[in-house]
Amino acid sequence: MAETGSTIAGAVMLFTTHLDAERGFSSHTISSYRSDLADLTDFAARRGVESVSGVSLDLLRDWLWDCSERGLARATLARRTAAVRSFAGWLARERHIPADPSLRLRSPKTHSELPRVVTTSHLDTIFASLNLRASEGDPGALRDLAMVELLYASGIRVSELCGLDDGDLDPERLTALVTGKGNKQRVVPFGVPAARAIGDYLARGRPALVTADGERALFLGARGARIGPRTVYRLVAGLLDDVPGSGPAGPHALRHSAATHLLDGGADLRAVQELLGHASLGTTQIYTHVSAERLKAAYLQAHPRA
Repeated sequence: MAETGSTIAGAVMLFTTHLDAERGFSSHTISSYRSDLADLTDFAARRGVESVSGVSLDLLRDWLWDCSERGLARATLARRTAAVRSFAGWLARERHIPADPSLRLRSPKTHSELPRVVTTSHLDTIFASLNLRASEGDPGALRDLAMVELLYASGIRVSELCGLDDGDLDPERLTALVTGKGNKQRVVPFGVPAARAIGDYLARGRPALVTADGERALFLGARGARIGPRTVYRLVAGLLDDVPGSGPAGPHALRHSAATHLLDGGADLRAVQELLGHASLGTTQIYTHVSAERLKAAYLQAHPRA
């Protein structure tokens, strides 16, 4: 039987006891750290990592990035970074691991900023480029086009995209069943361009990528297993490399853009809330501020008496 400290879950128990008995941390801080590290433990388990020997820089980066993609506040991300740095440092000092992997871990900035929104003209250029690559029939290019089309068409999170199975799409109704935060499911619509790209991928791309019978994942990586969020992030970040704008340039930018363009086009705020899977309408209202800022910028540029 493994020693308590040899598993991540067991080490978290020892670490939080250490914070209480030897460091004198407040009960509130200890409770927050325990919750944060429980989330790390669950994330690691989903990656097949249960031993503290698997606590690496890549794992910690992937976890914090996953937290960011789940829409956690920047202050929460900063606290989680502090929690995992403290935990990893303790693991190294107690010789549970040979070295502290968190020394090169960056803490997210805590200043607030409006989300990055990609203009429709820039999106047209991006989709033209993706279509050109896919026209040659490369399975990976067909997949990339389908993923980016679906991300923008439906506004889903990258984790929701990666979690889709091949039976979650209804091509006749042009809808997808996605599983969001708290395992809550919702049905989201997508348009004809996304349906066309997904159809091409299912016909010519996925069969060439799949390597195991019974693989249910809709989008597959190069090795034939379910594609990971970081792979999608790198794809989208590369596509947005030359696109002007502030804020993160990952898949969430497509989600922000979809929401903002819907509101610009007259969509009801509550309909956008339901599409995005926001528990609170207040979360969705950030996009009304984005639309207002865009309107103000256009006014200042174009109105003769601005």
